[in-house]
Amino acid sequence: MPWKLASFGTLLAALVLTGCSTPGTSEPAKDTAVTDAGHSRCEAKAAEFAIGQKASPQLLEQARSRAGAQNARILKPDDMVTLEYRSDRLNLNTDDNLVINRVNCG
Repeated sequence: MPWKLASFGTLLAALVLTGCSTPGTSEPAKDTAVTDAGHSRCEAKAAEFAIGQKASPQLLEQARSRAGAQNARILKPDDMVTLEYRSDRLNLNTDDNLVINRVNCG
C-alpha cells in the first residue's frame, strides 16, 4: 500500500510541475510586421500629416487608416493612459487646444 501512495504522489507532482513549465522557443521567429494576433504594425510616419491640425474623430480615423493601425486614440496632456505597449495602436498627442503635436505608436 505505501508504494502505491508513493507512486501516486510522484505522478501527481510530475503533472503539477508539467503544468507550470513554460514552452520552449524552438519555433522560428515570426515576421516583425505581423503580431501574434495577426494585426499589422502601426507606422507613425504615415500619420504625421496630422501634426498641427485640430483633433477630430474624422482625422483620427484617417490617420489610423494611413498608419495601418488597428486602434487609435487621441491623448490630451492630462489624460490617464494605460502603459502597455501595443504595436497596432496609433496615438495622436495634443495640446490643451486639441492641436496634434505628436504622433506615435504604442
